[in-house]
Amino acid sequence: MTSALQLPTGSQPASSESETPPGAEPLPFGLDRTLDVRLPDLIATRRFLHAHPELSGREFDTAALIARELALAGLEPRLLPKGNGVICDIDGRASGPVVALRADLDALPLTDVKDVPYRSTVEGACHACGHDVHTTVVLGVGLLLAQLARRGELDGRVRLIFQPAEEILPCGSLEVIEAGGLTDVTQIFALHCDPNLPVGQVGLRVGPITAAADNITVRLAGPGGHTARPHLTVDLVDALGRLVTEVPALVNRRVPANSGLLLVFGQASAGTQYNVIPNEAMAAGTLRVLDRDTWDQAPKIVAQVVRDVIAPTGATVDIEYLRGRPPVVNDAGAIRVLTAATAATAGPAGIAETPQSMGGEDFSWYLEHVPGALARLGVGRAAANVDLHRATFDVDERAIGVGVRLLVQTALKALAG
Repeated sequence: MTSALQLPTGSQPASSESETPPGAEPLPFGLDRTLDVRLPDLIATRRFLHAHPELSGREFDTAALIARELALAGLEPRLLPKGNGVICDIDGRASGPVVALRADLDALPLTDVKDVPYRSTVEGACHACGHDVHTTVVLGVGLLLAQLARRGELDGRVRLIFQPAEEILPCGSLEVIEAGGLTDVTQIFALHCDPNLPVGQVGLRVGPITAAADNITVRLAGPGGHTARPHLTVDLVDALGRLVTEVPALVNRRVPANSGLLLVFGQASAGTQYNVIPNEAMAAGTLRVLDRDTWDQAPKIVAQVVRDVIAPTGATVDIEYLRGRPPVVNDAGAIRVLTAATAATAGPAGIAETPQSMGGEDFSWYLEHVPGALARLGVGRAAANVDLHRATFDVDERAIGVGVRLLVQTALKALAG
């Protein structure tokens, strides 16, 4: 397991003290001391990953780096078949439940514009969704729990999943599942950075916490012609205009109002010359919806509405509907575990009720097989108005210590039943 990425030495950031909020509990087995020692290196790891991002499906060096760090801790990580992800079991002293913790590895195709020492060194790649934080947190949890396992103080098994390709379709979670990542798993947990919550706050919700998300591409075709004689051809610019303005509203009329369906086109193109009616046009976008039943019906509804709208224009229609991911639906029992873990980590004041997001998350595919839950980790910076998927995105790094504490508590409480 070799990697072109090598963690720096002797360059740990200064802001590395672990904080215990009022009402929080210390980590068991003296792990607070271990975390305090390791936290500077973890923050340095996050900054290194931020400076060396890899796009979806190409996380080979990141995966190799994580595997190497886990192996140095005495664990036996294994790479996914493509080499762009890692699965690693931490075996305790007794048979029992298998609790999985998942992180995603991939960056976004954006150019980092932040003025920070750890700004991305890769043009067109940026960790603008916090996956560098997720990866660092789960790595930190693995290092702490490996210490417990060596001392014979871990009951059961914890599986660490470092997943590729969360940001694209097909989803990387399906690769993990196909590789046996959920074999014997009884519960699975994950965190996602939330810049709208301050450090020390954890957003929890029973039931759906994200939306379903699909990709749609519609291609139109016609014979083309002169703009002086649109009556002799098929005006694809007119057809494209009808598509992007009429279809979203008409689709909404075919589903329950409380389904939260949102169809938005982010791309539209036709023609290259002002006096030529083009012979092809396209529009592409996303469909997001809050409930599973409407998601199941969406492809058929969208296809019918598109054809109904375009039929009067005479254009030929080709619809590519790419199924993405269902909503993440948090299991009530898993949320009880996370609630107890959050109270132990951040005190009762650290628990925040979070709304259902219109964003998609392929963690949902794991929950189609085993119960589990996704929590939102507060990473908000004071006076910063920065959202996910922006090239200016950054986090308050104190959240790394909070995240490690939270998932250690979560794993131990889940193993304890």
